[in-house]
Parts: sequence; structure tokens; C-alpha cells
Amino acid sequence: MKILDAKIINTAHGLETYLDLIENSEIKEIHLPTTNNPSYEIQFGIKYFLLKNEKYYDSHKNYFYICMSSDFSSTTLKETHIESLFAVKNKEERETTKKLLGEWFIKTHTYKESINKLINKIKTENHCTEVDNQNKAEKIKFLKKLLELTAEDLEDASIERHVELHI
Repeated sequence: MKILDAKIINTAHGLETYLDLIENSEIKEIHLPTTNNPSYEIQFGIKYFLLKNEKYYDSHKNYFYICMSSDFSSTTLKETHIESLFAVKNKEERETTKKLLGEWFIKTHTYKESINKLINKIKTENHCTEVDNQNKAEKIKFLKKLLELTAEDLEDASIERHVELHI
């Protein structure tokens, strides 16, 4: 029998229950710094269960970005435009969610495994050009930095709205 690591956040909408299961987390996209957006960005999706009125559970998947400056010296959390992990939460609930990400999520087996799987996938991709190989190396460097994040890095991070740049 396996004992699951879980956390619960009490919100105005019910109890959000987060489980450390690989199927409850996904990496949706990763972006390298550009002239228009000078940060590394990775979008995570987290599935959780919402216990409403202590009567029934409802499953949700919401998203957020972890962003790092190009020199990896600062970290920011960003909300997605839809299905944001921080949406419909008051200031206290947003801070509690940020604390959950720092004290629990980045320390879970799920977080580490999803990043390591992506690193391995990127390593096995065949690239033809020098630019492709540089992007591959940059993505791996960023992913390895994500494995070094601390609770303090995320607790000190601001929460901003993600700006989608259309080129």
C-alpha cells in the first residue's frame, strides 16, 4: 500500500485537495527568453478535488506559470487567462496557494518526475540546426534550475497576470 502525500486549502468555494500523483500534474508549455519577453516560463497544470459544502467532490485542473529572469536571479508566478490556479480567490487564499506551491508542490515526487521526464524527452529529440541545439540546451538548463527552487523562492515571488504576446 502506498501512502499519498496530500494538502488541503480551505477557500470560500470549498476545500481544495491536492494529491501527489503524477497524473495530477502536467507541463503544458515552456518558453525561452525573447526580446519581447525576457523570462524563462513554464506552465503547469494541477488537478485537484474540490469538496463543496462538505457534500460532494468535483475535480478541477487549473494552471499557472513559474517564470525566472534570464539570469535565474528572480522568480515570478503568473496567472493564466483561463483556468488560473489563482482565479476566484481572495488575497489570503492566493497567498495560501502560493505557499502550497512553495512548501509542498515543488517538493513533491510529481513535480520532480514531470520535470525529469521533460528533460529526458528534450535530450532524446533530434535537432538539425545549431539554433535548435542551443534552444535544447537552454530548456534543459532552465528545467534543472526549476529543480533547485526553494519554498522561499516561491513565497517571495509576486503573482502577476500572464501577458500573451502575439507575433
